[in-house]
Amino acid sequence: MTSNGQLNIPDIPVASGATTQEYVYERLRNAIMLGAIEPGTSLTMRGLAERLGLSPTPVREAVRRLSSEHAIQIKDNRRMTVPLMTPNRFEELVALRVAVEVHTATRALPYVSDIIIEKLTEIDDRMDRFVLERDLDQLTLLNQAFHRTLYAVNPAQVSMPIVESIWLQLGPFQRQVITRVTEYYEIDRHKEILAALTTRDVTDLQDAITNDIQDGVLKSGRNLLALTDAA
Repeated sequence: MTSNGQLNIPDIPVASGATTQEYVYERLRNAIMLGAIEPGTSLTMRGLAERLGLSPTPVREAVRRLSSEHAIQIKDNRRMTVPLMTPNRFEELVALRVAVEVHTATRALPYVSDIIIEKLTEIDDRMDRFVLERDLDQLTLLNQAFHRTLYAVNPAQVSMPIVESIWLQLGPFQRQVITRVTEYYEIDRHKEILAALTTRDVTDLQDAITNDIQDGVLKSGRNLLALTDAA
């Protein structure tokens, strides 16, 4: 929620030729992946339509798609929520993220050029500044951009839809983690990824991707879930 009680649904650029339905879907998807809408937030079709300044029709189709991607849960009373995270679901999503992203990074490595490494270094340097400023929106967006830039260099890659589906399901909870757990991401594993890319060492790259996900998501997420269970 924003300070005035409205849902926080950040604006995004309208893609050329996009329909209203496509724009609504992408905007809601971005908000959930970014963690701008917290787990457990109650949603209604009318409320979403009013917040976006649109009729319910394109919102209904966007919600249907997001429900099929497990990003929105539709209740029996027609109300909707962003699903709460459970320990079992969390462990499954993180394990899947490690498996898919290690595979995707490994397949991308032969196509990584010095220009790509420079671009990734620039993204990581910007992330360092936003860590100090505690700008969580930009930090999350740049973290996604870092991984997406690496994975997408493989011209034959087909994993990004799977990767982004996992990000979508983890996004709201991960935002809670980086907001509430102070020890989140104490070690910058992106530096290890960059070093492995520079030496073209596949084993080091696999280890760095695994450590990045486990340090940045798994340990802190478990801590937050334990705190929630104890409350």
